[in-house]
Amino acid sequence: MLVCDGAFPYLPIKEFFNTDVVFNQFGSNPLYEDVVKGVEMFNANHCDALVAVGGGSTIDVAKCIKLFCRMNPAENYFAQDFADSGVPLVAIPTTAGTGSESTRYAVVYYRGEKQSITHGSLIPDYAILDSSLLATLPLYQKKCTMLDALCQGIESLWSVNSTAESMSYAKLAIEGIMYNWRAYIEHNDATAARHIMTAANHAGQAINISQTTAPHAMSYKLSSLYGVPHGHAVALCLPEVWLYMLENADNTIDPRGQQHLEEVFEQLGQLMMCDSPHQGPMMFRSIMSQFDLPKVKCVDFESELDTLVHSVNPVRLKNNPVPLDENIFAHIYKNILQ
Repeated sequence: MLVCDGAFPYLPIKEFFNTDVVFNQFGSNPLYEDVVKGVEMFNANHCDALVAVGGGSTIDVAKCIKLFCRMNPAENYFAQDFADSGVPLVAIPTTAGTGSESTRYAVVYYRGEKQSITHGSLIPDYAILDSSLLATLPLYQKKCTMLDALCQGIESLWSVNSTAESMSYAKLAIEGIMYNWRAYIEHNDATAARHIMTAANHAGQAINISQTTAPHAMSYKLSSLYGVPHGHAVALCLPEVWLYMLENADNTIDPRGQQHLEEVFEQLGQLMMCDSPHQGPMMFRSIMSQFDLPKVKCVDFESELDTLVHSVNPVRLKNNPVPLDENIFAHIYKNILQ
């Protein structure tokens, strides 16, 4: 079964696919009910493998179909034990950002709430990186997905779960983006696109080990409340969190201690091509300002601020090296909205 999005008919690789079993009945924030329809189609057609061609949401839908297709359809899939279905999955990303083709994570929405699914078998068996698929991406989407990859690399590097391996992937991701983003975004350069796609894959491999941190945790309600694409939402949060942690590194919960965290900030400054650690978030903001991203439009500030503050998933915060509380969330969201 081919799982794809609306862009598939316009992709040059469409000629390589000849199947009557095509599932594309889902949106950019896929619903649990969408995945159920995909599972029904997969089983009704006696399919034995999955190919996902699309962005992160497309790959996530295919991952969930793989995970759920051997479960009892009469019960809620979330209520059942997850196990490897044995169904092969090939992922062909058409964006450079989520790194979903190399992670054990998937996201779907159930009853209006984001559900993060984690299982080792969700890592695709094969990933095909074809940077020519990025050439026709809308410019705003290119910016948002690339920012997502950059945020993943940065967050992975400072995560309390980081390892030598994840930090190696994270550094490759950040370097690949910092050296190539301008040629990729401003000139649609093919060589730069290949480096950016590789960097996004490295970022995915990094967070597959370390997981993401507070900026990701704070981004999801921004996306659902204001319709801000995921990468844009994370990028709004990241420099605010980064600045706070630079000033409060002595309050770290990372068992490796304050010195380790300060060394990470030093490395981040260098990777962002800065002279000092404190210039890192400023460089990040400079890139965003050059992207000229649309502003978040808030209608009822006080009510929406309260919704945002109480939306943050505390599980993600356990990976953040410096503790954050509701007062800090409120301060950060105010800076973003105002």
